[in-house]
Amino acid sequence: MALSDAACRGAKPNPKPHRLGDGNGLFLLVQPSGSKAWQYFYRFQGRQKILSIGRYPAISLSDARDLRDKATRELAFGRDPKEARLGVVPSGSTFQEIATAHVEAWKVGKSESHVARVWSRLERDAFPEIGNKDILAITSADVLAMIRKVEARGAIDVSKRLKQKVGEIFAFAIAEGKATVDPTQGLHKALKPRPKVKRHAMVGSAGLTELLLAIDGYDGDAITRLALKFTLLTGVRTSESRFMTWPEVEGKLWRIPAERMKMHREHLVPLSRQARSVLDEARAMGRGQYVFSNSRGETLSANTMIFALYRMGFHSRQTVHGFRRLFSTILNEQGFNRDWIELQLAHGEDDDIRAAYNAAQHLPGRTRMMQWWADRLDAGKVDQSRSRKRASGPPPPSAL
Repeated sequence: MALSDAACRGAKPNPKPHRLGDGNGLFLLVQPSGSKAWQYFYRFQGRQKILSIGRYPAISLSDARDLRDKATRELAFGRDPKEARLGVVPSGSTFQEIATAHVEAWKVGKSESHVARVWSRLERDAFPEIGNKDILAITSADVLAMIRKVEARGAIDVSKRLKQKVGEIFAFAIAEGKATVDPTQGLHKALKPRPKVKRHAMVGSAGLTELLLAIDGYDGDAITRLALKFTLLTGVRTSESRFMTWPEVEGKLWRIPAERMKMHREHLVPLSRQARSVLDEARAMGRGQYVFSNSRGETLSANTMIFALYRMGFHSRQTVHGFRRLFSTILNEQGFNRDWIELQLAHGEDDDIRAAYNAAQHLPGRTRMMQWWADRLDAGKVDQSRSRKRASGPPPPSAL
């Protein structure tokens, strides 16, 4: 029969030491002197062994049961609880050893730069704190203390990615039979929130036509006008359009290599008729390896397109990166599949949103969506042109 706190407190000494059993190998040893101590009886590799847990009441009944359960779990993993109590960690059971095995399996299909960045994060922030610890002994408090150090230097995004990767390592350990609990679970409520993201300015649906006509009428370098149109048509980041090269264009598809993507995953962009027409214009200019090369055959500078918008009168009203927000807002308003939009924008953090990202996922639907978007942009310009004609009225008699 299981013990109670009252039974532990009231246990009287006998002339000889005697034990009171709580079950599952846990006993309270009562000495003739009246002192009391917890013991755990177990068998390891065919031998009967005893683990001294601690004195009562310094170690309460509840604490003793927790320590017994911990020792039982260690036995289940083929470990001697007495050696574990002494800090002996079996080969292949430290966090760093299991993390190494996880990364070897996880890195398949990932870019070298992405794998190197994730490993560097573990080396810098995780291994010094918990790398040499037995994975069974790592607690939520250990992980939180590690994350707090990253937060303290202001790297909030890094701290969240670190927690995510540590959670993946524990999931791997559980699948491999090396652990039973993921101590990162539930920690999100204890983490510092990300700072509010500064929204990039955008004109919204009401100002879209004005923006389109301004870009069409841009009187600067023609390649800047084409780069702006193409970036708006495709919803990509400026770093992706600025460094676009001709070999990446595969007919009606643009294949952006993983090393040029923020999330380090190959990205496919369906090209609408209008986007392909922009490429035809750029190709005819024959400036260099980059699709949108300047007059010297080099890629456009980081500020070329935004300064062009300033010249058109959109300072503080519209940024080039804000094209993506405009793209997302209008397509979501029209009820397009959210997955299509998110995949087209190549959103996500490491493997947070798409654990097994497929560049071609939902490609037919995204192709239709991109053509709708291009047609919507054209329709806005046509509607504006008609409005202007109606506003001007019939020509004066002298002009007939």
